[in-house]
Amino acid sequence: MHRSLSLFLCSLLSVGLASGETIPAKQQQGSLHAMLLIYTESGKLVGVADDTNVAHGKTWTARLTLRFRDGSVDDDTTVYTQRPDLHVISDHHIQKGPSFPKPMDMTVDTASGQVTYHEVKGGKDEVKTDHLDVPQDLANGLLGLVVQNFPRGVDEVKVGYIVAAPKPRLVKLAISRDGQVGFTIGGERRKANNFKIHFELGGIARVIAPIIGKEPGDLHIYALGGEAPTFMRLTGELYNGGTVYDLELSGPTWAKNAPAAAK
Repeated sequence: MHRSLSLFLCSLLSVGLASGETIPAKQQQGSLHAMLLIYTESGKLVGVADDTNVAHGKTWTARLTLRFRDGSVDDDTTVYTQRPDLHVISDHHIQKGPSFPKPMDMTVDTASGQVTYHEVKGGKDEVKTDHLDVPQDLANGLLGLVVQNFPRGVDEVKVGYIVAAPKPRLVKLAISRDGQVGFTIGGERRKANNFKIHFELGGIARVIAPIIGKEPGDLHIYALGGEAPTFMRLTGELYNGGTVYDLELSGPTWAKNAPAAAK
């Protein structure tokens, strides 16, 4: 699609939408380090990822770093609190490399509403700053935790989300339950809860998006339920119109017949 049409659509994304429900942090996150694999829809392994969460007093820092085999990187670092509700303090999201034709570098400070971003014009990288009325329910960098703390007895919640197009825009995400999906581990069959994440476009953008083929695709997050809900998988585009990837929780592979370590 022509670049000007894409930018036109992005400029029509809804802004200033009413704040949705804040998400109580019933399942408070501790320190962790999870490893994930990145696949294409056809099942080709194209990268690895690290998901870390570290406590710093009353705040936590979550960082999800995707490293692709072509050298591309998607790196999202979020500082947040989770007492009593999930609340983003700041978010810094970088996308660069061959897998991202439009590089992104955006920082959000929720207290001031300041959003700093990079925009390339005439081959030059310009740093710009905008101001947005950031809602209390902003979910940048915390979608996995929102799903893990999804309220019981509720089918859908709506949260705020800032996208770069490249100019920052505030949109709404509608997160809803979408049944269960089976998976196996060690030959044992289990089920994960499926949550659909839909980008809500307002006004004329909702009409134009399907016509020009740039309606944002839905994301799906799969989480293990029970007393300790756990993120397991994400499927969807990393940017509007991009490749659909599967990001799956994984673990190391060990040589089963390796000789014992020397004493």
